[in-house]
Amino acid sequence: MSKHIDFYFDFISPYSYLAHKKIINLNQRNIFNYKAILLGGLHNLGEVIAPAFNEKKMKNMKNDCILISKKNKIPFKWNEKFPINSLHLMRGFLVIDNNKKNKFIDLCFDAYWKDNLDISIEKNIKKILSDCEIDHDYFEKSIKEQVIKNKLKELTSEAFKLDVFGAPTFIVNNKLFWGQDRVEYAIDEFKN
Repeated sequence: MSKHIDFYFDFISPYSYLAHKKIINLNQRNIFNYKAILLGGLHNLGEVIAPAFNEKKMKNMKNDCILISKKNKIPFKWNEKFPINSLHLMRGFLVIDNNKKNKFIDLCFDAYWKDNLDISIEKNIKKILSDCEIDHDYFEKSIKEQVIKNKLKELTSEAFKLDVFGAPTFIVNNKLFWGQDRVEYAIDEFKN
């Protein structure tokens, strides 16, 4: 039996945002272990063309996310800057203290998928860090360290080896559940 549900995510994934909000709405955050991956890197490993680079898939994804957010009463706005490079924020997740991770996740997701902010630009990153009481200079220095670069690569490669091909993906009891609509299935598996 697993002690938690691994949640592979990237801030640029609207479906990861929707899954995150569902987890909070279900009051189940404490059973999830958030695992940062670089979705673009994962797609490259699996030779997957992301919906962002296919006009028809992109159109459907936008409509789908709006539909899901309305059905689940989740505040959502398609970000005009989609997709962005989330590399610094995903590395940043790995360097911040565990007691600040939840707030960092909440603020990054909300800034991008609720407030329509470009979270790849310095002023918006600084605001998130300030609100989390994270030292900006420490953050910037740490995300450039080779050990952190390697850690994000390792987590992304680990996900790929576990057959993760997109975000969000949940793994519990060696079973993989893909997509925001599988949150409840993962929770059921965890509780059985």
